[in-house]
Amino acid sequence: LLKVANSHRTLRKRFADLFSTRKMSYVARKGPAVYSALSKWAYNMAGFNQYGLHRDDCLYENEDVKEAIRRLPEKLKDERNFRITRALHLSMTKTILPKEQWTKYEEDTKYLEPYLEEVCRERDEKLKWESNK
Repeated sequence: LLKVANSHRTLRKRFADLFSTRKMSYVARKGPAVYSALSKWAYNMAGFNQYGLHRDDCLYENEDVKEAIRRLPEKLKDERNFRITRALHLSMTKTILPKEQWTKYEEDTKYLEPYLEEVCRERDEKLKWESNK
């Protein structure tokens, strides 16, 4: 019984040490840096940046995404179409862009997000309106 009590105290002490304020503050300080590094690694491993594509160029085109693309300004729509056409050509020829032309993690913008959010809000509002009839 004494052995069990001592092992229990030892486990409690180790658990307390593991989750001490000092260690948790270390995690809080280092967490975002680790997350950012992991995000960059995952972004580069996805491979679409090697073709000059952005994240929003690779979205599955459901009804909401199609409507958001339709609402894009002509300049953004033309840039998107150019990137996709170039990526298709590179894929057919089994080549990638030179490394200096790859889309960088820091430069990739979510250009479609505001339009997509607007479409989703309108769809939700329409569903609420129709359910109240």
